[in-house]
Amino acid sequence: MRLVWKSLDKMRCFRKRSTIPFLGVLITCLLFFNLYMEDGYMMEAGKRPLRETSMHPSNSERDVHTFRDLTNFSGTINVTYRYLAGTPLPRKKYLTIGLSSVKRKRGNYLMETIKSIFDQSSYEELKEIVVVVHLADFDLAWCENLVQDISRKFAHHIIAGHLLVIHAPEEYYPSLDGLKRNYNDPEDRVRFRSKQNVDYAFLLNFCTNLSDFYMMLEDDVRCSLNFLTSLKKVVTSREGSYWVMLEFSKLGYIGKLYHSRDLPRLAHFLLMFYQEMPCDWLLIHFRDLLAQKDVIRFKPSLFQHMGYYSSYKGAENKLKDDDFEEDSIDIPDNPPASLYTNIHVFENHDATKAYSSVDEYFWGKHPSTGDFFVIILHEPTQISKIKIVTGTDDRQNDILHHGALEVGEKLVGTKRGRQCSSYITLGEFKYGNIEVQDVDHKIAFDIECVRIVVTASQKEWLIIRTVSLWTTQPLSQWYTEGPYRSD
Repeated sequence: MRLVWKSLDKMRCFRKRSTIPFLGVLITCLLFFNLYMEDGYMMEAGKRPLRETSMHPSNSERDVHTFRDLTNFSGTINVTYRYLAGTPLPRKKYLTIGLSSVKRKRGNYLMETIKSIFDQSSYEELKEIVVVVHLADFDLAWCENLVQDISRKFAHHIIAGHLLVIHAPEEYYPSLDGLKRNYNDPEDRVRFRSKQNVDYAFLLNFCTNLSDFYMMLEDDVRCSLNFLTSLKKVVTSREGSYWVMLEFSKLGYIGKLYHSRDLPRLAHFLLMFYQEMPCDWLLIHFRDLLAQKDVIRFKPSLFQHMGYYSSYKGAENKLKDDDFEEDSIDIPDNPPASLYTNIHVFENHDATKAYSSVDEYFWGKHPSTGDFFVIILHEPTQISKIKIVTGTDDRQNDILHHGALEVGEKLVGTKRGRQCSSYITLGEFKYGNIEVQDVDHKIAFDIECVRIVVTASQKEWLIIRTVSLWTTQPLSQWYTEGPYRSD
């Protein structure tokens, strides 16, 4: 009898132990099923079909798309787009500019935005740009009328492959009814911003393989002159450093630059959380999740918001970027280089910060006579102008009170690293700054080193705000060069 009871006890224990993992799996499955049903991932089968096109499956196929099918993270999202104007060229460009546009109750700025992109670009710059417009409105008559206007006005850009117009059919969209009322937004506002997230996701998905970089603009902006050249200089200056998103405007979803390789993940991310929050908030979370914690924004801004009426209900929207400059921006070339200094660095304000295009700087403690800050160029270079600024508006005493600017040649290796063996002085700092024009006319050799030398000790600390170099070589020479580094 005892043997029987022991056997029963063992069986009860076995059932308890085996039930725990089984319940865990069951609860997990139920949670996923609840999430799947509650968030309305299943597409509505009764949506109005779009008109037949060569790019759209026939009605006989009766493909039923689900939001779950669209969020397969292994690659691009399975969407069949309509080509309304133009087709992609086989050669990848340097930059894709993406615009998503819907019908507005008041005002329409899309044509002006497209015109500004082309007018502010040179012939050589246009060779490296493709503009993709996603007409994301479900009113197909509106889409077709607008495409006719675009095709008439920008026919030569469409033929040249500079402009594409696409449309993602409505049946690919997740449910836009019964969405979460986060932030106490009214229902129509939630629907508007949720659809906008999906609009952008489908646009990003389409642009994945068109270029090396992707720039998102809104459909009511104007551009600065030769913005692509300025953008290229910035990208070149960031080679070798990690970034997810570079910002060329402080407003909304304007002037945000990505590597094209990140577009599939960003598209999936927007789809996954399309009803949670506005797009520009989701972008911040995406950037943080990919380990870029800080904003990397460049001044002056390359793009300006010009729309007066919002695409949401035609409300007034007077936002302006006060850092925008429309005329040609004299951004330095700052070719690839290594930076060295023997000045004691404060915290993380290292030497490379002075050579960067963003709003950051080098900060060192109590420089003494003979201390130096040197830029070793990766290749001998003809330099036309050098400008160095020290101190900041809020730390006006942390300037270089006594110093000289030198350029050198004959790079040699020493125990302290590579250094130039011969230098020529270009001038002395005045009030913490120096600018020398026509350097290539004053110097008979290609420059390999640019050096700042402290000529008298000072009790104040030293901020080198910017080191700016302009070269006489074409900008394209630097695209395959290595990055700068601090040693």
